[in-house]
Amino acid sequence: MVQKLIPELNKVYFINQYTLFHILSGSGSIQVDFRNYDNWKDKAIYLEKGQYIKFLSNDFVVRSIEFPSKELFYDQDVRVLFKHLISLGYINFSECDECERYIADSIFGSNTRQIIDVSLKQWYWQNPFNASKDEYQVIFDVKELIDKEYHNNLTNKDFEVLIQDNGFNAQALVKNKLGITIKTLFNKKKLMESQKEVAFSDKSLKEVSYDMGFKDPAYFNRVFKHNTGYSPSEFRNNFDYDRNDPFVEDLLFLLKEHHDTQRSLAFYADKMNVSVKTLSKKTRAKMNKSVGMLVRNEIIKTSKNLLMAGEPIKQVSLQLGFEEPNHFSTFFRHHTGKTPSEFLS
Repeated sequence: MVQKLIPELNKVYFINQYTLFHILSGSGSIQVDFRNYDNWKDKAIYLEKGQYIKFLSNDFVVRSIEFPSKELFYDQDVRVLFKHLISLGYINFSECDECERYIADSIFGSNTRQIIDVSLKQWYWQNPFNASKDEYQVIFDVKELIDKEYHNNLTNKDFEVLIQDNGFNAQALVKNKLGITIKTLFNKKKLMESQKEVAFSDKSLKEVSYDMGFKDPAYFNRVFKHNTGYSPSEFRNNFDYDRNDPFVEDLLFLLKEHHDTQRSLAFYADKMNVSVKTLSKKTRAKMNKSVGMLVRNEIIKTSKNLLMAGEPIKQVSLQLGFEEPNHFSTFFRHHTGKTPSEFLS
């Protein structure tokens, strides 16, 4: 199924079929599996069954395509698009002439295999982990193994046996290319699936702990809190995927309205009728970011829009509350890696 979507703000979209999301426009953040990501315009994200996506801004326009053919996923290359490793993978369509030609000619027509093929070419060209195709296959063999075994309480020795049994020469390769160990990758997967069970199921927390391979619920609670900052019960209450709590929507509205003149936590806490401490904690819990980071993101987003619209740098700096244009330029370069002039060139 192909559709053009204007996503609802902060709604959880569960992925029930392998799906491609092409971000046509939108300048806010998205959240996939409890992690937030910025700057997604004109990028394509491939998500597999069991994941979710949220749009933390109300200005996104998205084109999506669901892939009904199971045969497509028997191709070992295809998994590099859908099985994310340490962060959310993507295809940068603005750098992919073949992708743009396909979209212009077909508007995502019935030949879904073609968009997979051109995306694969682009993915290997981007080569995010600087590996060969053979090395990628080993890495993703490990990821397949982790996806099958994450609910088991495996030791380092268990890992060594499983990897040897599957003929992998993977420990050093994964550490070299991903920068983390296989055990860490395994623990990240277990934590993410634990978070999903806590947030989205009505299971008791004791049942979740047993399903995730923890024999002791108290130990599960300690591990969960150490990694998320919240107990499982706090995490369940904070995530609020039924959207009974309008906190995120209210905060994002305030940021959009006032980021050009107000940057203090006290201002936003007063508007939200909470203490600064409560605002900070709740923002971290629900959005995985600090209020300061959200304010800075809004400033950068607005400044980019103004610069691209032709506003002089001096005028942009004044409009966003900077005392001097050079203060704005320093701020912009610190958070984007480019000066305003370099951004426009």
